[in-house]
Amino acid sequence: MTQITGFTTRDIRFPTSRELDGSDAMNPDPDYSAAYIVFETDSGHEGHGLAFTIGRGNDLCVAAIDQLAARVVGRSLSSITSNWGAFWRELTGDSQMRWLGPEKGVVHLATAAVVNALWDLHAKSQGKPLWRLLCDMSAEELVRAIDFRYITDLLSPDEAFAILHELEPSRNERVQELLASGYPAYTTSVGWMGYGDDKIRSLCRDALSRGFTAFKMKVGRNVEDDVRRAALIREEIGPDNALMMDANQIWDVDEAIAWMVRLAEFRPLWIEEPTSPDDILGHATIAAAVAPIGVATGEHCHNRVMFKQLLQAEALSFCQIDSCRLGGVNEVLSVLLMAAKSGVPVCPHAGGVGLCEHVQHLMLFDYACVTGSMDKRMIEYVDHLHEHFEDPVIVEEGRYRAPYRPGYSITMKKSSRESFSYPNGDAWSNP
Repeated sequence: MTQITGFTTRDIRFPTSRELDGSDAMNPDPDYSAAYIVFETDSGHEGHGLAFTIGRGNDLCVAAIDQLAARVVGRSLSSITSNWGAFWRELTGDSQMRWLGPEKGVVHLATAAVVNALWDLHAKSQGKPLWRLLCDMSAEELVRAIDFRYITDLLSPDEAFAILHELEPSRNERVQELLASGYPAYTTSVGWMGYGDDKIRSLCRDALSRGFTAFKMKVGRNVEDDVRRAALIREEIGPDNALMMDANQIWDVDEAIAWMVRLAEFRPLWIEEPTSPDDILGHATIAAAVAPIGVATGEHCHNRVMFKQLLQAEALSFCQIDSCRLGGVNEVLSVLLMAAKSGVPVCPHAGGVGLCEHVQHLMLFDYACVTGSMDKRMIEYVDHLHEHFEDPVIVEEGRYRAPYRPGYSITMKKSSRESFSYPNGDAWSNP
């Protein structure tokens, strides 16, 4: 029986602001960062997890992880995995730390790191990649992993079971398809706000040569510049490939609508985060006004309740889960099922360190077990920082290849953890 004996945490930061990688209208100079945890066990297996941030404040996430992880030490892994849902509610229902949330903010980011590290540990102990572990769970087991509190007015446990049970007999067919063909991807790397025109053209051509058919650009700082850059990208990718736009929350509601009137000529598939991520009715207003352009949001939706309301209000056309903002795998499962019931495709956010590694597992599971569909579904791909992971994503011909190594693919190389530890790692002390 595997016992959790201890943990270590690190504040890891990558100086991406030096090249303006990740730059957008709201975040002009991000340093992609990971509040990182490793659970230790008496069996030799380790569970790795992280919370994604963009620099300052990463240390606050580490401190919150320390508080939550201490409550896990001394437990057996089986006591957690035998009733995942009860454990998740216990962790998020801490009678004192809950006051700092509840289920939002720094504490919930820490929850994601801790919970995902435990799923990583569980998958490694079973010798399976996480997506296969999830696919091998019965509908009953998956439902037991979810906390349905606050969402039963949209999705009940019986409804979740019915969705999962319906596709259970044909799961293996889709698993084999995923192993053979992977999952569609789109690239954000061509459209960062701080990139010059020559670099954008070069990146578009490179992405086309690698099989990408969907591209995302950042917008929102200057409308005339957005029009110019959109024309440039559309010229490079052609009339038939998909173009998405991302405002990163920069606009008020009326401003978003007016801005998209200017950009509609470039036929964007969606406008992402057009306003405050907490403004559900604002998103609904924008969605009605800019149709047939879709509205996409979710990377800053801090819990399943927010997603429930967005779906109920018909405020989004594309659901963008974030593997490190929701409270780990358990809460992601609830959102995947609510989106499936609502008929809204999931296209997860993956613009950050380790996020591509995470979400590939979630979407492979979604296809195999929840929706059985790839229609209007694709995974974001950002082509940097993968070299720091022991099991980095593989994207070929515009498709994610199914990972096969045990775990959640988020184990960062020890050398990277040490070099990019803040503020004393070599990357920071000897830049």
